[in-house]
Amino acid sequence: MTAVGLVLAGGGARRMGGGDKPLLDVGGRSLLAHVLARLRAEPVDAIALSANGDPGRFAAFGLPVLDDGDFVGAGPLAGVLAGLDWAAGQRAAGQGGAAQRADVLLSLPGDTPFLPAGLLAALAPAPACAASVGAGGTTRAHVLVALWPVAARGALRAWLAAGRSRKVGAFAAEIGMREVRFAAEDAFLNVNTPAELAAARALGRRET
Repeated sequence: MTAVGLVLAGGGARRMGGGDKPLLDVGGRSLLAHVLARLRAEPVDAIALSANGDPGRFAAFGLPVLDDGDFVGAGPLAGVLAGLDWAAGQRAAGQGGAAQRADVLLSLPGDTPFLPAGLLAALAPAPACAASVGAGGTTRAHVLVALWPVAARGALRAWLAAGRSRKVGAFAAEIGMREVRFAAEDAFLNVNTPAELAAARALGRRET
């Protein structure tokens, strides 16, 4: 199984006043730097970023940047499709990134800095996503912390072209994505609000 990785880095920090949310600082490093450190520990052959707009703002990371192509404005699923096309060898990315020929794509959100290790092995076989176990045994699916079969890209392209739901969970259900449970709920903390950013910074201080 040949795997590549994709970080969805295009989320605007609207609830925090705008800007690139993955570039916010936690513990002296950007959220994106934290996510990339975890992804680089996985056995993936290559990594790309998913983001629209000027790719130069991510130049310091030295990674190819994929825009949403024909589906700009269609949300994270458009980023996943761009990643799947790149993984399939059908699209070369900007900043010198070559097209890949992979079997699976491991996607991670760019605002989730404390993800657990060993995701690729835990989520195989694709399609599968992580689910955190909270108090009382309740679970919450994290459908962008996911292992996608590259073969699903045709179905996703048709899904978006037909104007179907932009919810990642809806398409995930369509392709029969499994949920893999993880007990470490804090590992899936994602930053959407100032309060969550403060919580991430506090958790980062405890980790160090």
